[in-house]
Amino acid sequence: MPPMPWPRPSPAGSSASSVASPPVDPRKAGLRAHYRQLRRAHAAPLQRLLDQDDGGLLEQLLGAIGLQPQQHVGLAWPLPGEPDLRRWLQASGLPLALPAVAAHQLRYRPWRPHQPLAPDACGIPAPPAGAGELAAAQLGVLLIPALAMDLQGVRLGYGGGWYDRLRQDPAWRRVPALAVLPQACIVPQLPRDPWDVPLDGWLSEQGWHQLTPAQ
Repeated sequence: MPPMPWPRPSPAGSSASSVASPPVDPRKAGLRAHYRQLRRAHAAPLQRLLDQDDGGLLEQLLGAIGLQPQQHVGLAWPLPGEPDLRRWLQASGLPLALPAVAAHQLRYRPWRPHQPLAPDACGIPAPPAGAGELAAAQLGVLLIPALAMDLQGVRLGYGGGWYDRLRQDPAWRRVPALAVLPQACIVPQLPRDPWDVPLDGWLSEQGWHQLTPAQ
């Protein structure tokens, strides 16, 4: 699939100035700069795994999660430096969904390849409102980009807090959510804020790892 253009994101990479974000954590600000560079330096092996997978890795992952018929796989439109899951997932023929921020909320909308997209409230390409919004039960898994993640499931993102707010809803919390990032960005512990909702595992060039509830 040829590269698709996207609008330039805001400096934080995920939130526009007109949209409220959590307070800036000085600890995380420095970590974001560090892990952005580290992710870029280690991005190639993960992208190569995705591009060369013949479907075995995806089948193993979705089988373990228990994806039900007609459930969508949630991915994210790739910003610069993020792994591109589009070709990997499109080849499966599974129903796909992209996140869209509107009215101060992140929601998932169904997406089909080559469907026209429009910038959401964060300036990131997303299906238009007319595509409809999916309920949590219609998603089988969320594959979420991250700058880093720790062994407790705490994700370091861009600071917008969109995924944390979404997953504070118990229905969305039940949807398995995996970070997609290089193994070098998996660390023992990251700073955790009260609003952080841990993820359930990660996907890296070493495959996928599911955290146990005790972690």
